[in-house]
Amino acid sequence: MATQLAAAWPGLRITRAANGIQALQLIDELAPDVVFLDIQMPGLNGIDLAARLCEGANAPRVVFTTAYEHYTLQAFEHAAFDYLLKPIGLERLSRTVARLKETLARPVSSPPADALAALLRQLGVAAPAPSPLQWIRAAKGQETRLIAIDEVIYFQSNDKYTSVFLPDGECLIRTPLAKLKEQLDAQQFWQIHRGVIVAAKHIAGTRTDFRGRLHVRLKGRDEQLVVSRNYVDLFRQM
Repeated sequence: MATQLAAAWPGLRITRAANGIQALQLIDELAPDVVFLDIQMPGLNGIDLAARLCEGANAPRVVFTTAYEHYTLQAFEHAAFDYLLKPIGLERLSRTVARLKETLARPVSSPPADALAALLRQLGVAAPAPSPLQWIRAAKGQETRLIAIDEVIYFQSNDKYTSVFLPDGECLIRTPLAKLKEQLDAQQFWQIHRGVIVAAKHIAGTRTDFRGRLHVRLKGRDEQLVVSRNYVDLFRQM
């Protein structure tokens, strides 16, 4: 694919990713204009990765590639993005490149993220509820980390940001807690306060203080998290 793309688009800078997770990291770091995504990728498939890109304002133009015909080819016929069925011929790829160049050269009527979301709806993958969040990008100092959701102990609202507490420290993400909650698996992450969501597997138990307030004790950690009245029912059986 890389060899054919270099022939069809001389001068194009090509960066390859070994899997979906690495692709997400590279897209975040390089902010490319165009991304070719294999629908079948380890770690994070192309459709799920494209759905993640819809969340940002600067989504790249996406071309899907796959060896399987059961996806709706007709949905891509007049779309801003494309769908290439393997094995990909140079003539077919050249037509895709020509369309991409034309799209990049002119102002678009809607942001790439909106167009990508519309394309996913045509595929029928955006109608169902999105799968729970599996990875988050968080800032720690001058660095950006890609964190598996399983590593998170709890989230805490922090002004316009959300603090992410991990076994090895704390990071910040720009997503507000209320929006983050919509992307989390409610069976694994429990909201215990307007400003706190905790991973259920890290809860060691609860205690009630002299004022009658319920506190969550965490496994292997000293801090205890206050449970507001609205969420006390979560712990009735504990």
